[in-house]
Amino acid sequence: MNLKFFTTSKSADSLKITKAGFIYIILTILLGVSATNTGNNLVYLIVASLLSFMALSGFIGRRNLKNLEIKIHTPDEIFADIKTPLIITVINKKKFFSSFLLRVHIKDKNILFPYINNNSNETKQVFIKFKNRGLNEIKKIEICSIFPFNFFIRCKSFSIDMKILVFPKPKKCKTIFESNNSKRSRKEIFSNLKGFEGDLTGIRDYIEGDPLKLIHWKLSAKTEELKTKELSSTGYQSTIIDFDKLEGDLENKISCATYQILNYYKEHIPFGLKIGRDIYKPEYSKKQKFKLLKVLALYEKQ
Repeated sequence: MNLKFFTTSKSADSLKITKAGFIYIILTILLGVSATNTGNNLVYLIVASLLSFMALSGFIGRRNLKNLEIKIHTPDEIFADIKTPLIITVINKKKFFSSFLLRVHIKDKNILFPYINNNSNETKQVFIKFKNRGLNEIKKIEICSIFPFNFFIRCKSFSIDMKILVFPKPKKCKTIFESNNSKRSRKEIFSNLKGFEGDLTGIRDYIEGDPLKLIHWKLSAKTEELKTKELSSTGYQSTIIDFDKLEGDLENKISCATYQILNYYKEHIPFGLKIGRDIYKPEYSKKQKFKLLKVLALYEKQ
């Protein structure tokens, strides 16, 4: 699976006080008032220790989120309303300090990175569902931490120019061939692709895993080495998906056409598309698949 990646750029800090932090602050204030009223040096020392502890928490917490970078890797094929794995990589660029208890928030999901050593990175996977076909944007990703004492939740928001092309959700429907209620209506033709049936195209040395039925036993006996027959694969007559003839409303037609494209590609059948005034000639290639899926994803979206 090929992956595309996006890198974060500008960042902004924010701070939230936790319930434990509120209790700690109120306790510190009460002890401070008590120390002022009583003049007790021991209470003054306790208050000073509590304030130092809070200051230390703020310093370490801020240092914990410093010099971090996030990269997001996305797969080539993302379909609407289907969970998609996004690979999140957090890079700690600090020379001497590790980072702890990092939680990355992206859309409505979050993922925890318990520990990242200095000058290293950690990678995890999160599943996200995009509801709509077409271009989807993620403009912000946030990384937060309660480290070290859970008094504050310190966050850093990263700006990211993440535009993802989401293909329509495939919906199973009758293909052109299947509408004839007979798979035999496919007109078989022989192609130049290697396969397990068809005409003999050549002989080669045996490779572990070759089916026994393809071994050329007579030639193998003569040469005293196993030889394998190479046969052509059977292809099928190319087809054009006529968008206007598909059943249902617009989104149903788009989902049906998406299913047919994926199905024809899986079965090695050259396919094209007729949509509106545009006609895309039949071709069998990965490039053709992505081109037609993109056409369907953006249809009446721009």
